[in-house]
Formats: sequence, structure tokens, C-alpha cells
Amino acid sequence: MGVKAMLPSYELGFYALVVTCAVLYSGSGIFEASRDSMNRKAFRDGIKPGWHYFGRKMDVADFEWVMWFTSFRNIIIFALSGHVLFGKICSMTVPQHRAVMYMIYGALAVLGSMGLVYLMIILSHCLVLYSVALAKQKWLCYVAGLCCLASFKVEPFGSWQSGFVTGAFDLQDVLFYGGCTFTIMRCMSFALESSEREEGIYSIFDLLKYNFYLPFFFFGPVMTFDQFHAQVSTRELRRKDDEMKSIRVNALLHVGAIVAVDIFFHFFYILTLPSDLKFVNRLSDWSLAGLAYSNLVYDWVKAAVMFGVINTIARLDHLDPPQPPKCITMLYIFAETHFDRGINDWLCKYVYDHIGENHDNVLKELVASTATFAVTTLWLGPCEVVYIWSLVNCFGLNFELWVQKFFQLGPFAKLEAKLSGAMSRRIRAAFGAVNFWAIVLYNILALNSLEFALLVTKRLLVMGFPVSTLSIWFITYCGVQLIKERERILAIEEEEKGDKAKVE
Repeated sequence: MGVKAMLPSYELGFYALVVTCAVLYSGSGIFEASRDSMNRKAFRDGIKPGWHYFGRKMDVADFEWVMWFTSFRNIIIFALSGHVLFGKICSMTVPQHRAVMYMIYGALAVLGSMGLVYLMIILSHCLVLYSVALAKQKWLCYVAGLCCLASFKVEPFGSWQSGFVTGAFDLQDVLFYGGCTFTIMRCMSFALESSEREEGIYSIFDLLKYNFYLPFFFFGPVMTFDQFHAQVSTRELRRKDDEMKSIRVNALLHVGAIVAVDIFFHFFYILTLPSDLKFVNRLSDWSLAGLAYSNLVYDWVKAAVMFGVINTIARLDHLDPPQPPKCITMLYIFAETHFDRGINDWLCKYVYDHIGENHDNVLKELVASTATFAVTTLWLGPCEVVYIWSLVNCFGLNFELWVQKFFQLGPFAKLEAKLSGAMSRRIRAAFGAVNFWAIVLYNILALNSLEFALLVTKRLLVMGFPVSTLSIWFITYCGVQLIKERERILAIEEEEKGDKAKVE
């Protein structure tokens, strides 16, 4: 109830005005804090010389972002440009063998960048999981796959394997663990899909073609084997209407996002500020809330740019890869919170949906979410912060279902049935606002630090109560209503498309 309920336009306009003013006010506080802290000794490592003519320095606290656009920039351009040219030639000349050509190019690129020993380690894990897949036993595929994943994420096994790779350069660890862990996830997908295949098993070359597709190899996203195999096996390569236009537009949007982030980092030090808790504690509650929220938005932008660039390459190869994550600004439900849609799709298909089924049973949902976050913890690398992050997000996911079940009980269901659709939407938005901040507070654990997350929680819920707490809750409520309005419009458009398809 309330999904398609419409609110008056003046009410939505008021919500938009409130959110806009709050964002501008909070942003001005972060801007002033960034300007005042530009020359602090505590921030010397996180802020480097930038635009001298504007008198601004740049926030360089994010290792990944700096890595992509400094030491890894030329490698990315060279490797992916070569893949695009090589893929275009293969698509034009031997489209029926293009997957084999991608495999050869990817394996040579891995060999050239990481060396023969690394390639042998990757192939050994592929061979182990392929051998396990021959038994066509799902439980054995899970056990073998998770053990292989643990061999890279649990010490001393990870260091032991990385020790075989000779040589040293800035990106060695990043490429080593990125390529290895994504390889294990792909091999598990291959093994699980093979165990469900009624007629025989896929060949070892199918696994190698799947694993050594270069755009996905080091940084993902993970595309499940069944989807990849079906798409690369297509011999008739046809573009949809205006597909190339869409690819060009997306590429320009990603370039625009990169430029926007670069500009943003010269005026807002959202990544470096949380490193000095004494300084951050002097900020206003509004600025602190904006700082925590900005960190989540930035992490989404970073994921969207990385996966967006990779997806653009994959679409040029006539693939339909996992989409970039849903913007954190549009989220107030734990079930939709993810920064890597490829991993999310993998977890949902092989763990979460497999155990939880329709996610309507409280006990099954608890078991499914616990198993999902257990695998996620292993994927991220077991440590104290990851344990806490997994625990609170698992709780949030289950708490949503518990609250939903509670309000579906007879008295509450009858009470909501008596309410108008608009009023039901308002009540649900009030609960959604609380959920929104639970998502923010739970996830800054992994993005910043436990200490920063505790500081934000204490300031907003304890020290700031009731003025700051209720004010931020109301502003978030306004934002959730705007999200619901967008969902309402999209639901109506989908319904109209469905009705039109039935008529045709």
C-alpha cells in the first residue's frame, strides 16, 4: 500500500526545498572546515599540492582513486585500448571464435603484467575447481571454492602464495589479490553451473575463456558463468537501436564524473577530515552528518566510475554486464544496498536466494543472510572492522523483515487499510528515514573507521538529541519522500510498458 500513492505537488516541492537547503548548509560547513584545515600538520599525508592558481590543495587520501589516475592510468589505457582494438578485429573477422581470442589476449596481458608464476597460480586454482566440478556435487563446489578463497584472504596462506611472485612494483599486491579473488568467484560460478547442467560438464576451455576476459579479470565485476557463456557463444552480433549512442553517452558521463570528483576533492576534504577525530568533533552536527553521508556518496561514485568504464568496454564486446550500483542517495532499504552489483548478483544467486527462497520466512531469512555475510566477510578479508560491518548489516537486513512481519499482523494491517494511500506513504517514509541513517552509520564503518562511526552516532543520537536528531530525521524523511516519488513514476512507466507490450 502507498507504492503508487500520489502526494500534492506543493508538498513535494516543500520536501525538495528542505533537502536542497539542508545540503547547501551542510556543504558550506564542510567547505569551511576544508579551507581552515588545508595546512594542518595532521592532514599533511592526505592533502597534497593541487591547483596553485586557485590556492587549493587536493584530497588524496583515497589510495584507489589516486592509483587509477597516476600509476595505473597508463596501464589501464594501454591494456583496455588494446583489448578494444583486438576485440573489434575479432568480432569482424572470426566472431565465432571471439571468446578464444579474448582469452588469449587476457592471458598474455596477465602474463606480461604479473609474470609466469602468477599465471601458474591462477591456472592451478582453475584446475583444482574444474576437477571438483567434475563430481557435480554442489556442496563440494562450495567447500572447495571457499577454501581456495580463504587461501588468499587468511594468513599465512595469502602471503605464502604472493611470495612466489617475484619482482616488486606499486600495484603488485592490488593486482595479485584482485585477480586471484575474482578468479575464485568465477571458478565457483563455473563449478556450480556445471553441477546443475544435465548433459555432461562444460570444458576447461569454457572456464579459461570465462576467467581470462581481461576487462573483468583484475577488478570485476563478476558476471555469472551462465550469462557470460550464453552471451559470448552468440555468433550473430547485432546492436540494439541507438546502442552505440548510449555507449558514447555513458562514456562521456564517466569522464564528466571523473572531472567532477577531481574538482570536488580540491574544495571538500571529505576523506581526510575523518582521520582527525579531534578536529571533526569541533564540527557542527549538520556538517558531521553531511561528512558521513558524503563519504558514502563518494564511494558509490568511485564504484560507478570503475564499473562503468569496464561495462562500457564489455558492451563494445556485445556483452550485457552487471550494471553499476544503485546510488546511495536513492536507497533506504538494506536489501538494495551494495556497491558491487556483480558480487551482489553472485551472492544472491548462489547463497542468499538459494537459502532464503522467497525471503518471506523469518528463520530462512536469518540463515540466508548470515550465510551471505559470512561469505562476504571472507571475500573482504576477515578483520575486526569487517566482522562488525557484517554483523550490523546482517542485523539491519533481518530487522527490516521483522518490522515488516510485525506490521502485517491483523491489528496493524486493518489500521493501515483504513488510511489513505498518501498517509500510508508518509508513515512508511518516516520509518524509511530511520533506515536510511542506519545504512549510513553501518557502512561508514568499512569506509572510514570504527571510531569515526561511533563519533557520528554519539553526536547525532545522544549529544544532538532532540534538536539535531529530529531535524536531521525530518530532512531525511523529506529525501525519502522524493525517492518514493521517483519510484512511483518508474512503477507507472513500467506498468504502461507492460500494458503496451500486451496490446502489441
